[in-house]
Amino acid sequence: MKLDKFFQSLLLTGAVVVVINIPVKGEEVRENVQSKSSTQKVGKSALDEKVAVTNKKFANSKSPVLAPSSKKSQLLKTKSDKTSKNIRQLSEIELPATSAQMLVQSPTPTNPPNSEQRNGDQQVIPITGVKVNPTDKGVELILETSLGEKLQTINRSQENNFIVDIPNAQLRLPSGEAFVFRSEKPLTGVTEITVINQDANTVRVMVVGEAGLPQTELFDGDEGLIFGVTTTAATATQPPKTPQQPVNETPQEEPAAQPDEPIELVVTGEQDGYRVPNSSTGTRTDTPLRDIPQSIQVIPQQVLRDQQVTRLDDALRNVAGVTQEFTSGPGVYYRIRGFDLANNNSLRDGLPDPGVGDLVELANVERVEVLKGPASVLFGLGNPGGSINIVTKRPLSEPFYAVDATVGSYSFYRGALDLSGPLNDSKTVLYRLNTAYRNSGSFIDSYSSENFSISPAISVAIGKRTNLNLNADYIETRDSSPGFGLPTVGTIFPNPNGKIPRNRNLTEPSDEINGTITRVGYQLEHKFSDNWSLSNAFRYGLSSYESRQTRPGSLDANLETISRSFSIFDQDLTIYTLTTNVVGKFTTGSIKHQLLFGVDLNRYINATPRFASADAASINIFNPVYGQPRDAFNFETTNKTTTDSLGIYLQDQIALTENLKLLLGARFDGFDQTSEDFSSNTETNQSNSALSPRFGIVYQPIPPISLYASYISSFTPAQGTYLFGASLATAFDPERGRQYEVGVKADLNDRLSATLAFYDLTRTNVLVTDPSTGFQIQTGEQNSRGIELSVTGEILPGWSIFAGYAYTDARITEDTTFEVGNRLPNTAYNAFNVWTSYEIQKGDLQGLGFGFGLFFVGDRAGNLENTYDVPSYVRTDAAIFYNRDRFRVGLNFKNLFDVEYFENTYFGDRVGYGQPFTVQGTISWQL
Repeated sequence: MKLDKFFQSLLLTGAVVVVINIPVKGEEVRENVQSKSSTQKVGKSALDEKVAVTNKKFANSKSPVLAPSSKKSQLLKTKSDKTSKNIRQLSEIELPATSAQMLVQSPTPTNPPNSEQRNGDQQVIPITGVKVNPTDKGVELILETSLGEKLQTINRSQENNFIVDIPNAQLRLPSGEAFVFRSEKPLTGVTEITVINQDANTVRVMVVGEAGLPQTELFDGDEGLIFGVTTTAATATQPPKTPQQPVNETPQEEPAAQPDEPIELVVTGEQDGYRVPNSSTGTRTDTPLRDIPQSIQVIPQQVLRDQQVTRLDDALRNVAGVTQEFTSGPGVYYRIRGFDLANNNSLRDGLPDPGVGDLVELANVERVEVLKGPASVLFGLGNPGGSINIVTKRPLSEPFYAVDATVGSYSFYRGALDLSGPLNDSKTVLYRLNTAYRNSGSFIDSYSSENFSISPAISVAIGKRTNLNLNADYIETRDSSPGFGLPTVGTIFPNPNGKIPRNRNLTEPSDEINGTITRVGYQLEHKFSDNWSLSNAFRYGLSSYESRQTRPGSLDANLETISRSFSIFDQDLTIYTLTTNVVGKFTTGSIKHQLLFGVDLNRYINATPRFASADAASINIFNPVYGQPRDAFNFETTNKTTTDSLGIYLQDQIALTENLKLLLGARFDGFDQTSEDFSSNTETNQSNSALSPRFGIVYQPIPPISLYASYISSFTPAQGTYLFGASLATAFDPERGRQYEVGVKADLNDRLSATLAFYDLTRTNVLVTDPSTGFQIQTGEQNSRGIELSVTGEILPGWSIFAGYAYTDARITEDTTFEVGNRLPNTAYNAFNVWTSYEIQKGDLQGLGFGFGLFFVGDRAGNLENTYDVPSYVRTDAAIFYNRDRFRVGLNFKNLFDVEYFENTYFGDRVGYGQPFTVQGTISWQL
């Protein structure tokens, strides 16, 4: 598939777009209405949906101000040319007296104040009390004031949050003290409702949805300003209630004239912003990050979009403490906290997804989550450094169509298409289709790559409590002549013959690596009740690779000719994964529990149909001559390794009080592994089991601050001699990992969060070489200690930041080959990253934005022998973009100052250059 197919794909996608409901960019939905009577309705939405405004007259408004009318319980209304369904008024809602209870209410003065504070010319209205009452649809939040008709409201949505600012009000007790209101989990599907003094004359109301944006309606009554809050879950599961006592309600006056029809604002917004408050990676339950006693960093969709990231390695550049181990064509291998990642450390939607390397096309990716430290308690066999979870995009309930086209340096071309919406009128069947094609050259001579992916997904609501998600992926990649790095002499160290240029390729132009990945799976979710649910997921995956590679070896005595070898390596990795989880919420007295019980069954078949190697002609590194004949194959083998594993895990998230929480978990893992070498007719087998515990505690002295401490462990089979991915297993004890971590998580405000973590991580039973026999033995131990800091979110409206710092001291603590105290390779003491962007919020330049990034990696050891260090570098990136309605255009500049730096190492004696200065331009439409 070449460039002509790329343009054919763009022409095809351009003809597909049909506008039914016209969505607007889902970053911040704002509506500006000022009238004597107005209304706003925020409709229910999925987390992954875009924003649609169904009234054209106000679609371009950016500073929402709602001025409530003075009539009791009158829906706030404004003129609209659109028709809307009748909405029940507050007086029509039956409130059962036996179940209605005041959750929180501040003292109300006996005599309301007769005068109001003024800030300049703006009247500041005192709000003297806050209370929450249950209704038959959800809850109502009442801001008590006798001057409700004078309150102004400015609303917006971000992620799962509905936020209203009242810029002419102040929460005040009769004594004049400040007042903060917080109600946690007042309603199924709502995490919390908060009312705070944002500043001296602004009150902020925030309703946080658990899995989607809550539906919120605004009313004005004699008591004050009223927010009616409901969620899809609450509406679907709330049983009808019959009031046992009549509720006294003053009849509403019949309006003399027909009221204006309400404007309806339907928020179906895809997660936007740099801050992600919740994640399931750390607990396998949807839990706020501040309640998880472990460091987790989430790279959200907005960061990926602002940086125009298309490859996983570029996304992980935003996480301090994650470094590249080495690259092999399309595959990139990583270290987290100093330890290399095994296949099982790669996850996709929370399920193990081994063997993919960097074959991740981000067109189908919603966000990337990085769990720092061991994760065996939740996800089974894996190394202790951390895990990378790819979260894919889900079908949307509102029509959404998007197309991207990108052109850049080194013949970079990419097109992507994203389609989603309902397949029936009742919206019980939803679909999503993501597809992308990428074709690019490289700064390395004779190296090019081509990638095609398509990812369909279907979501079916089987009744009110059951949902079935079907998904599939197909990725095809072709890489030519991957390079495999350059000798350290002539790059890091001086070579008397000169410096090796960074574009030099020491392989053959005819080399290639071709790969395909196929995934098919489902996820079935059923809610027995509001508190108990079951999920069952299955995935089949097949990754196939065919490589024809020439690899450079060692320099000769003259330091200008390098030896080479040629290999044919075919690999098929087949994966079967089945997971069943039961989640239940219950209480024992005043103690709240969220219990997770699960079972995993996995089978991995790693087959090498053919591996063959031969000597290839040497090449001059300063004057290469390609195409020389190579010798006959001198080694061939065929082998297969099959690993069956069973995991049973139990976890309890315990809330002893509202601010003291425990996390207790344990997992039993058992595996059986058989390795067959068909060329020698030999077979080896190993099996083992282990129990992995996990303990954590979170203390929140005040709601925005979480102090935590945890202990967690890992477990993975120890592998014998590796042969380019196919392993001959020996009966070794499993490798173990254990980590102690303490830290602080802070919500600096509702849009900005920070995490500071201190950890001590030890890996034991590491295979080392026995100096007397040459075979491997298990006396190795490695330790990593460090400090990590991350800050994510919005500093000011339009100004966002995503930053991190990591200090990592990773060393050998026991070994028979290498000196104790040697640093682990590709792990810098200091690493720092910051990406910040600003988008102008109003005026003639509204929508114009800028981005700026710095990525620093310090000196790091090039190999376990510590014979040399890879020098530090600072890379500078930048971006300029313009957003307007459904249109976005952007320019991204990578390595702005064309710094020469080394990204990774190859087998201890070669290094790979990072990319030079590049430019990419992207045009996007969302319809």
